[in-house]
Amino acid sequence: MTIDRPSISPNIPPFAIMPQDSSSPTVHESKKPLKYRRELSWKIASSLATSFRYAWGGLTYAFETQRNFRIHTIIGTLAIGLGLFLQLKPVEISVIGVTIGIVLAMELLNTAIESVVDLTVGQSYHELAKIAKDCAAGAVLVSAMAAAIVAAALLLPALWAVVQIAIVR
Repeated sequence: MTIDRPSISPNIPPFAIMPQDSSSPTVHESKKPLKYRRELSWKIASSLATSFRYAWGGLTYAFETQRNFRIHTIIGTLAIGLGLFLQLKPVEISVIGVTIGIVLAMELLNTAIESVVDLTVGQSYHELAKIAKDCAAGAVLVSAMAAAIVAAALLLPALWAVVQIAIVR
């Protein structure tokens, strides 16, 4: 079925498409343009500040409910703190920070995927739900392993140098 693109009014967003009922025309019949309705979107961010409030709500939810998100946050904070203590170059601290950000972002995506899967399948078991959840968790694991390699490559040599200096004294 092809759909005519309706003219977009500045007051009506193009992302909330009103679904057509079963009596709508088929491909061979005349086509009606879709109407846009704002009511189909839930909690539309009316401003940038509102968007940031929603994003902060997601971070807060993850921190309060996801043990692994808290663990990654604490380890990331310690890694940045250790990098500052060891006086790593700003670019090295930046690399550690970006890697931590990737791990936290993957953890947030994992939480989102798990929530959507749980919403969809409810209390029932489905093999595809298991695959989706396992793959999302695997993505977090891969990013965490990469972050550990980056941290080891940047922090261990500087830490070893500090230990050697302390032993010599």
